[in-house]
Amino acid sequence: MKLMFISDIHGSLHWLRRVLEKAEIEQPDQLIFLGDYMYHGPRNPLPEEYNPSEVANTLNLYKNKIIAVRGNCDSEVDQMLLEFPMMADYIMLYHEGMRIYVTHGHGYSIDNLPLLQPGDVFIQGHTHVPVADLQDHIYVLNPGSVALPKEDYPNSYGILEHGTFTVKDFDDNMIKSISFS
Repeated sequence: MKLMFISDIHGSLHWLRRVLEKAEIEQPDQLIFLGDYMYHGPRNPLPEEYNPSEVANTLNLYKNKIIAVRGNCDSEVDQMLLEFPMMADYIMLYHEGMRIYVTHGHGYSIDNLPLLQPGDVFIQGHTHVPVADLQDHIYVLNPGSVALPKEDYPNSYGILEHGTFTVKDFDDNMIKSISFS
């Protein structure tokens, strides 16, 4: 099973369309959204082609493939536009024998992990910075941001397949990668 992780769209119709084009190529079984769908947030610039209502309409076309959590810029008003649930602070996934804690990252984060077991996977968005690392026997991951990357990283998304998590940019370059043993 192939999972695609997408985070921090922040209302950019341009970057949502680009990542969905990548999804057509990657052919994941599920799209895992890590929050911050429509609102750009007061500390961020307006992203390219900012159009929150059309972002919602576009996401709804994929509602049967989406698993989602709430970001710090998401609200109940946003949920009213979406036809899939996104208000959970976290979800637990089980994939290829691994337990994966999925959250946005504004509560529990790579720097403030929940109670996990050695070998578990923790994935977040929020920081807009890609991560693929092992920290105290916990795999910590972040696909970066689709629309508003930080620290000179490119726009990116993550793929989890066959025991490997890879962060990719939109030119098909590998930004970060880690294999689970």
